[in-house]
Amino acid sequence: MAYQPFDLTGKVALITGGNSGIGLGFAEALAQAGADVCIWGTNPDKNAAALEQLQSHGGKASAQICDVSDPAAVKAAFAETLATFGRVDSCFANAGVSGRGDQSNFMDMPVEEWRRVTSVNLDGAFFTLQAAAKHMTEREGGGRLVGTASLSAIEGAPRSIHYAATKGAIVSMMISLGVGLARYGITGNTVMPGWIETPMTENAFNWEKFAAAVKPRIPQRRWGTKEDFGGVAVYLASDASAYHSGDTFIVDGAYNKF
Repeated sequence: MAYQPFDLTGKVALITGGNSGIGLGFAEALAQAGADVCIWGTNPDKNAAALEQLQSHGGKASAQICDVSDPAAVKAAFAETLATFGRVDSCFANAGVSGRGDQSNFMDMPVEEWRRVTSVNLDGAFFTLQAAAKHMTEREGGGRLVGTASLSAIEGAPRSIHYAATKGAIVSMMISLGVGLARYGITGNTVMPGWIETPMTENAFNWEKFAAAVKPRIPQRRWGTKEDFGGVAVYLASDASAYHSGDTFIVDGAYNKF
């Protein structure tokens, strides 16, 4: 029998923030590898457009409205996901928001702005991963937990300290989950993007001064794209990664090394 570790037929993947950007890059690759895919998002139009793309790959797909900062909404959405698919084999906690430039000064940052970012990026990941971990341990079939961080987790972000803080916490949480849930056959890993073309980075990339300062520092001399995340998503959702846990996958074109 041929070695086919990346065939995800029969597996179910859940991706939060899966209707655009890196999350959609995850979802599209997983669907093309044979997985059934459920995406969560807060924008109905983006959900519908992403769902149409995912369904074109021939597998089962669904899109749900879910604000991951609301624990009740996460609980309900996860129950709906299970009702639709019967199981979740891999969960990608990817939903996130960026800081607001006019409220980014640390000394003057309103508490409301701090909590707006942390409630989605960190609390939302906790609620999502907790629901997935409970399901996976109760089902006794193992599973894959993945959190999306950012290079700001290791390099900082002086103009978006609250964003960087949440991404650093994601790395620590995924390492902890990788260790704590290992006995259940559940892995925990982090994907750490560099400068990637997404709706979140559009304004920065369109700013000529920023682009002129940053892009030449990327050894590959290009911005990353959502397609650059397909391979790592399929690997992490597959049986091939069963013994690979507590790790951070940096996808940045070697930016952090240069």
